[in-house]
Amino acid sequence: MWQELLDKISRGNLKALARTISLVENEFPGYEQLLQAIPGGGAKIIGITGPPGAGKSTLVDALIGCMVEQGKTVAVLCVDPSSPFNLGAVLGDRIRMSDWYTHPGVFIRSLASRGSMGGLHPKIIEIADLLKAAPFDHIIVETVGVGQSEVEIAGLADTTVVVVVPEAGDEVQTMKAGLMEIADIFVVNKADRPDADMFVRNLRLMLAPSFSKKTDEIPVVKTIAARKEGVDHLYTEMLKKLAKEQLNERNYWLLAEKAWFLIEQKRMRDLDKKKIKEEIAWLSRQGNFNLYQYVSGK
Repeated sequence: MWQELLDKISRGNLKALARTISLVENEFPGYEQLLQAIPGGGAKIIGITGPPGAGKSTLVDALIGCMVEQGKTVAVLCVDPSSPFNLGAVLGDRIRMSDWYTHPGVFIRSLASRGSMGGLHPKIIEIADLLKAAPFDHIIVETVGVGQSEVEIAGLADTTVVVVVPEAGDEVQTMKAGLMEIADIFVVNKADRPDADMFVRNLRLMLAPSFSKKTDEIPVVKTIAARKEGVDHLYTEMLKKLAKEQLNERNYWLLAEKAWFLIEQKRMRDLDKKKIKEEIAWLSRQGNFNLYQYVSGK
């Protein structure tokens, strides 16, 4: 069964891909055998992250158009915030990308973060590797943009694009340490807004100290995604980054981060959040619930 599904995925069968993602997402019995049979290689992953409201979805929509115009196939994983009550995706419809859902060269999948503290889907690594088994030219992962997802995406993506807006000066300063480490490209979106040029200059000044720590300068690209302006330039910068040799010390650390995450998930497999909620509810009704006593007993 698993090898048959992998064969179909490798031939570009999107229905088989969608079905297999669901099986992995829901931990269908034996899915580990499928993951162990995934071949190496495949398309490199472009991570798109940044604070909420930066226009990430609009930018991804414009990037898809740019890639399709050049005859490329693309897969997109959109990690959406999830309801704390039923863990379903809040933004699952992704209306801004609706034009691409029926395009034969585009595959889009929305995933709920399912309460993950970092903002990424708990099976994001496995699902991304499944996409690599398909014959896509590019794979884009767009994060929720909350919590630690801006930093966690660096453990998944080959190239990380951080999207900000001109009004985000204080926010960028606050996130500076983490963003400087993970960003391969900065995008200043909505660059038609007042003070955009000043913001770009200040951002480049903030980035200057990090150049001595990196072999490559971090490009800062201005875009107006709603009008598809600057997107071609961004795509060119992405291709330059993706073309560089990836086997270096940073990538070994990224692989170690993936391994750590997967081992952590495996060790916690016997814990069920729904069961934990029911136990907490029962103890609370008894009037003697203490969070720290409960956790220490696990």
